[in-house]
Amino acid sequence: MSRRNILIMSRRNILITGGAGFIGSHVVQHFVEKYPDYHIVTLDKLSYAGNISNLEQILHRSNHTFIEGDITDRQLVEEIFSRYAIDGVLHLAAESHVDRSISAPMVFAHNNIIGTLTLLEAARKAWAGNYANRRFHHISTDEVYGALPLDGGTFSETSRYEPHSPYSASKASSDHFVRAYHDTYSLPTVITNCSNNYGERQYPEKLIPLFIYNIVRRLPLPVYGTGCNVRDWLYVGDHVKALDKVFHEGITGETYNIGGGTELSNIELVRMLIRCVDSELGRPEGESLDLISYVEDRAGHDLRYAIDSSKLRDRLGWQPKMSFEEGLRRTVRWYLDNEEWVEQSIRRNK
Repeated sequence: MSRRNILIMSRRNILITGGAGFIGSHVVQHFVEKYPDYHIVTLDKLSYAGNISNLEQILHRSNHTFIEGDITDRQLVEEIFSRYAIDGVLHLAAESHVDRSISAPMVFAHNNIIGTLTLLEAARKAWAGNYANRRFHHISTDEVYGALPLDGGTFSETSRYEPHSPYSASKASSDHFVRAYHDTYSLPTVITNCSNNYGERQYPEKLIPLFIYNIVRRLPLPVYGTGCNVRDWLYVGDHVKALDKVFHEGITGETYNIGGGTELSNIELVRMLIRCVDSELGRPEGESLDLISYVEDRAGHDLRYAIDSSKLRDRLGWQPKMSFEEGLRRTVRWYLDNEEWVEQSIRRNK
């Protein structure tokens, strides 16, 4: 008999952490709109990467509550679980920029590890062993697995953890705590590890939005090393649908990898971006290629990531729908149409 357990889709009280950020805001909007009988509680401390305007379409919906606060604030988190009778968690809040983790590793350890542990403890205490129709869904990254060679191989759910940056080490540690709480306390957890996301509302320090910004303004496009590092790209809308599937239908205690199935070297991606942005701006195709510059490689820069999503596809019926070409064009158009949002985001970090 299958151990697949589908959560009852009646009145739910779901806590979504990091819900004003890039992926989190898409998750919040999806759940608020798709499940009107759910009460979605968004918790975000509105740091540099969190923007309340990301939630403007659903901020004041009757089935949504926004709380500004920190996941490491134990008293606040426990109060939220009690006041709103939280029975489900989608935990996305995290420091996620590798370059920042290299310069501030203690910040990443505190937010990603202690923050996750604070949420786990609050769930354990609030649910007190009554785990029927409850779920703690921890959203993680493929970077915990380390790096792959250029000539083959993919990360599966059983791949060995081998993090190479303070960011990936902090996420690996948080993954281990989630598994430990399942194994020790029987907390009903699931973990998803995703590949590189792209799409609308991503903070403009990440590669795609940063380079769109620079191409528009004819600023340098700094590519690490030779640009040979390969990433698997996943459109944020496809990721959100996968999270919905795993949250409702995943097997307790299991891990599911989520990949976009589009592997590109960084230099290939940059050239595609240039062609797309130049086309949207009415420039001659490739006019901005001269903006590419090669800079010293980043410390601990993983060579290649590639995700095997067959477990998610075969057991839960999910697969990515958005082609990379169409997703990239949608993303470029959004940033071109929302330059005020981009400028505001950059100003907030100065």
